[in-house]
Amino acid sequence: MIAPEDMAHCVEAIRHGSRSFHAASRLLPTRVREPALALYAFCRLADDAVDLQQEKADAVLRLHDRLDRAYAGRPLDAPADRAFAAVIEDFDMPRALPDALLEGLAWDAMGRRYATLSDLRAYSARVASAVGAMMCVLMRVRDRDALARACDLGVAMQLTNIARDVGEDAREGRLYLPTDWLQGAGVDPAGLLRDPRPTPELASVLRRLLREAGQLYHRSEAGIAALPLSARPGIFAARFIYAGIGGAVARNGFDTITRRARTSGGQKLGWLMLSGLRAGLTVALPRSAVIHARTLPETDFLVRAAAKDAAPDWSESLHQALVALKLQEQNRRAPLMPPMPAVR
Repeated sequence: MIAPEDMAHCVEAIRHGSRSFHAASRLLPTRVREPALALYAFCRLADDAVDLQQEKADAVLRLHDRLDRAYAGRPLDAPADRAFAAVIEDFDMPRALPDALLEGLAWDAMGRRYATLSDLRAYSARVASAVGAMMCVLMRVRDRDALARACDLGVAMQLTNIARDVGEDAREGRLYLPTDWLQGAGVDPAGLLRDPRPTPELASVLRRLLREAGQLYHRSEAGIAALPLSARPGIFAARFIYAGIGGAVARNGFDTITRRARTSGGQKLGWLMLSGLRAGLTVALPRSAVIHARTLPETDFLVRAAAKDAAPDWSESLHQALVALKLQEQNRRAPLMPPMPAVR
């Protein structure tokens, strides 16, 4: 069980760090909302621990140690770590799911680029769908079809975030858009990083990315109907609020270089009300056949892990990512080290 003081800290971390999720979480039942906020707080602080640090490799390795300690029942003496350790114990959280998130953060730290949509989905699976699968675990949902649709929602949300943050990411030297899409549209990836500016060609790429996200949002709705009834309004809210960010990008003419896509409090309130209505309709309407849509290949490992259906051993893949990150960091530091004195 999560200690009340640790829970209060997690709530504040999400209130300031992820307003969209905080708004959507208000519609979740307490038995899901509290562990979900603890989960998001740990994941959000983990992301910040890597993103805001200069020594990113060391930050990722420290996170790996924090996960080891949490799963050993000896969490770091910090509210988010203690709360996450309680979630692990209370819900039997498969280790492969937070490990996948950690691997995505390692890819971030390495400045990895994504050549194709499939590559970008693989990244989104780790940093977003892994959280969606963990949310299903918190709701005691282990059905493969429901898990697959939750992973669709995670990928859709991440693609939306990527579209919204193109300018911010480019100014930080980060690029997440599929490079084959950019080149096909006549956008030079290196030029975008060197001098980010809105162009019709870049807008066409963002339109295409949000179209892909829209299809996944649609697929995800069938999975929401498979969740416990009391949890459906909150997940519908997350779906509508994040899709609303994509709508704001479109209204800005797909310019996410000079403009920041924002949604208003009034819009969020409207989406919260719509979410309650849509959740109610799931009781009256027959379940959509879309629930059985094929799992994205890039998220299948998460579905199997959460369903405990021949769960994959994720340790080797994660180990390879951590080794590659450490080698990259050593190579980066090598030119900065003073030469060794000659031996006489």
